[in-house]
Amino acid sequence: MSRTSQPSPSLRADQSDGAAEADIRPLMSAFPSGVSVITTIGTDSEPRGMTCSSLASVALSPPTIVLCLRTQSPTVRAVLETGQVAVNLLHENARPVSDLFASGAADRFARTEWRLPLGAGGPHLAAAAHAVADGEVVEAVEFGDHTAVFVRVTRVSLHDGQEPLLYGKRRYARWTDATAVPGPPAAAPPLPAIPAPSSASAAPSVTSTSSTVSVTSAPSAPSAASPAPAVKETARVRP
Repeated sequence: MSRTSQPSPSLRADQSDGAAEADIRPLMSAFPSGVSVITTIGTDSEPRGMTCSSLASVALSPPTIVLCLRTQSPTVRAVLETGQVAVNLLHENARPVSDLFASGAADRFARTEWRLPLGAGGPHLAAAAHAVADGEVVEAVEFGDHTAVFVRVTRVSLHDGQEPLLYGKRRYARWTDATAVPGPPAAAPPLPAIPAPSSASAAPSVTSTSSTVSVTSAPSAPSAASPAPAVKETARVRP
């Protein structure tokens, strides 16, 4: 006997009927990742590049990663034609470069620094990347509107002192900010000091003038019957 599980009432279906496609963009936007720019040199010797956040490792041996790229992109066509690619992982200050290569601007390589080292799979964005992987395409699988490109990595270049740029929930974040350790809570301000009573206040006070001396006695200890009032004595002194 088979049993069909029922969806949890706390989960909300994204489609109104079985024929509608679920929109997975909210799901994937809730999965933050790094940001990369995929580059290559086309068969016309022109550089190609696009922003990509869909990247994952496949195997350590042979060292293989997979890139999920929009099939209709000119960059994807150039990558599949040449079989060569460079993956530029952007550092946390390179958000403008990410936006530039996501825009599809025709002059994007004229507006950012890049170089093509010997044996590179594509342009290295020297001023924007904290790590670059060069590789060769070993397989490509088209599925829906994207193509999964499997790349065997042949070389990795790391740039010390730079941290990754992050993207999730449709906004960017800096690795330094996301991993900052909060400091200790601020100390409470000290309470104001209460001055101790002066020993002189308990002694009788004497005010003298040329003709009158006023003496105020310190209050005596109260008796068990009733408290004794303070006594003020005034004596007139002849000059």
